[in-house]
Amino acid sequence: MQKPQILWADDEIDLLKPHILFLENKGYEITPVNNGTEAVEKAQNQNFDIVFLDENMPGLTGLEALSQIKALKPSLPVIMITKSEEEHIMEDAIGAKIADYLIKPLNPNQILLSVKKLLDNKRLITEKTNMSYQQQFRSLAMAYNDEMSHEEWADIYKKLIYWELEIDETENKSMAEVIEMQKDEANSNFAQFVTENYEDWLNDPKADKPLLSHALMKKKVFPSLKADKPTFFILIDNFRMDQWKVVQPLISDMFNVVEDDHYYSILPTATAFARNAIFSGMMPSEMEKYYPNLWVGDDEDEGKNMHEEEFLTRQMQKAGLGALKMSYHKIISAQQGKDLVEKFNNLKSNALNVVVFNFVDMLSHARTDSQMVRELAPDESAYRTITKGWFNHSALLELLKKIADAGYPVVITTDHGTIKVKKPFKIVGDKSVNANLRYKAGKNLGFDEGKEIMVCRKPERLFLPKPNVSTAYVFTTNDYFFAYPNNFNYYVNFYKDTFQHGGISLEEMIIPILRLEPKK
Repeated sequence: MQKPQILWADDEIDLLKPHILFLENKGYEITPVNNGTEAVEKAQNQNFDIVFLDENMPGLTGLEALSQIKALKPSLPVIMITKSEEEHIMEDAIGAKIADYLIKPLNPNQILLSVKKLLDNKRLITEKTNMSYQQQFRSLAMAYNDEMSHEEWADIYKKLIYWELEIDETENKSMAEVIEMQKDEANSNFAQFVTENYEDWLNDPKADKPLLSHALMKKKVFPSLKADKPTFFILIDNFRMDQWKVVQPLISDMFNVVEDDHYYSILPTATAFARNAIFSGMMPSEMEKYYPNLWVGDDEDEGKNMHEEEFLTRQMQKAGLGALKMSYHKIISAQQGKDLVEKFNNLKSNALNVVVFNFVDMLSHARTDSQMVRELAPDESAYRTITKGWFNHSALLELLKKIADAGYPVVITTDHGTIKVKKPFKIVGDKSVNANLRYKAGKNLGFDEGKEIMVCRKPERLFLPKPNVSTAYVFTTNDYFFAYPNNFNYYVNFYKDTFQHGGISLEEMIIPILRLEPKK
């Protein structure tokens, strides 16, 4: 194995012989030069892993050499070394994208630490991450085999996400399969927990229940509304907890996260049910009963989320907030987002500005329908990366910058998450049965009961619409999806490894609710 190659340029290179010998004894090969011009020539003609540049060399200075080396090899790490602690020199070096900055007199261990940080960083992080996760593996597995509360389940899910993201950053992702298996086992246990407790959450006033979709506005948004200061409520459809964690750094210089919380989506974890519940403050059967002109059932062709603004207006009136000014915007294209940002000043007079962004939901559907998008996002890691890429160049980020500059608070959430489905579950139903792959509602549904599904034969107990006296709801759990026996192979081949929602899983049900305060 070839030794790591270091180019060291310093006009007093002979005086640095002890340091060079120290690094050579540690397994590094050093090429010494005593001026910036030679350093640039060596960097152009040879391959190095790191360059040490003295800032104050006669002739071509360290900063000038740095600029030329970066022009030749932008990814080559350069460590600037100087006797000066002047701020403008540091700023120039940092602006030129140095990898590190050392001040003379040099300490051998200081140099070694800098080298290791650059060359062995990934290996050291991988080893530490894998070891730490292995130590946590047993305690996590033991925890979700015990009887747990909804808060403990949320805590488990957040820990699993933490380790999934940490492992995703390791060099060879050697523990990725293990964390995936552990999430799968956790989801199986979580589905049993939901099956046993969900009905009580909705019907037993004394039940220990989580915050659910229909109580979200009342508990998390309405109490902080002020007539003289806008609050922005941003809902990103299909936005999972792990996706929030990867985009959080993009807004960290604008906002403090004063509340990083979660809530549980109602069942089905589908937009028509969960998002309407948020804006109406009601469960689906209540919407159908009290607002039949606004509720659109599964058996109707009309769009299921066409009346969110009306639902929200009525919920605010019911809460005694009808006098407050409110705006509602649904963003389904880049141009709509751009238009909203340009008209930002129009939003400042509202107590509440609601903005729904549909990109992540459209991404999940596009990944199902388009082979090209499947290739771009073949796994969870790539799916997160695409979400982060969209966020980083989106109108949403531009809107958040405007909000931060204006000094307004923001609540960010979603209506449900999504899960990558892998295993088919056979079900039989007539043409009136809905098309969702994670839940089915209808009469005379045919299926074999088992732990792969949750069956509800009394929809009224789950506050779900009951169009027919024999209507039943069936929800898939974990990573299962429904497939009809006829055309079974087509269903399996087309929908396997796609991202779906509507059923019961940690990813779909435990979702982020965040409160941000601007740093300015």
